[in-house]
Amino acid sequence: MKSPSLQIGSFSFHWGSRTYIMGILNATPDSFSGDGFSSKDHALGAAMDQARYFLEAGADILDVGGESTRPGSEPVSAEQEMERVLPIIRALHKKFPQAIISIDTCKAQVAEAAIKAGAQIINDVWGLRADDDLAYVAAKYKTPVILMHNRSNPASVEMREKIGNAYTGAVYQNLIAEVKHELLESVAIAKKAGIEDHLIILDPGIGFGKTREHNLELINRLDQICALGYPVLLGTSRKSLIGFTLNLPVDQRVEGTAATVTLGIARGADIIRVHDVLEMTRVARMTDAMVRSA
Repeated sequence: MKSPSLQIGSFSFHWGSRTYIMGILNATPDSFSGDGFSSKDHALGAAMDQARYFLEAGADILDVGGESTRPGSEPVSAEQEMERVLPIIRALHKKFPQAIISIDTCKAQVAEAAIKAGAQIINDVWGLRADDDLAYVAAKYKTPVILMHNRSNPASVEMREKIGNAYTGAVYQNLIAEVKHELLESVAIAKKAGIEDHLIILDPGIGFGKTREHNLELINRLDQICALGYPVLLGTSRKSLIGFTLNLPVDQRVEGTAATVTLGIARGADIIRVHDVLEMTRVARMTDAMVRSA
């Protein structure tokens, strides 16, 4: 049974009371969604403006990332990633001291530097599998971790004109059972390193090593991921499953995102990670009014 709440500084997450909103701040020039900051000089001011807008629109968490996970993107070094994210995190921490900041990274060196700069959550798209030291960094600082399921193969990318790139889906004999099993393997890594149970959040990894059909099934059966006993984050915003379903480019996926957010919340999602914070905050509040009214 998941802990009823998570305290970070003066902010309390009361799981089940409402849906929490994570706004995406991409400190990358090659984000799939087209909202990344195009240059170092542009990044800091743009990030502050976007963060202010997100917080006023209802964001509870600001998720800062310096390495694109866009299918077909090139990996960056820890040094380059830190050069992108640390000035933004320091500035956010100073300008918005009450804001909850997460660092979207799979590298221990980046995570530790980000925590020292003011980040309070680690969001790892590889579920502690990419860097053996990352779990120990989280344990050392008692930092909450978001563990995402990921079977992506960087060499296996499907490209479609107008729609964009997507990772080719891995082969699953039983999608839900295997995703659950592999998420619990990440949980075991976390616990072995000394991360406390109440600091663990799970993410089923929509779009990462899964076909459109896999992704749709995962959202529809998200309650089975929630049944593992941990808070669950759902990240569907503007992703290719929406583009492939509606045959729409990335800048026309707000309504499709809203549909996935609504169903995800109805199936038990605790946090939604989104680009369109104002619109999805409204969707979440309306959905909460229906499904959490008791």
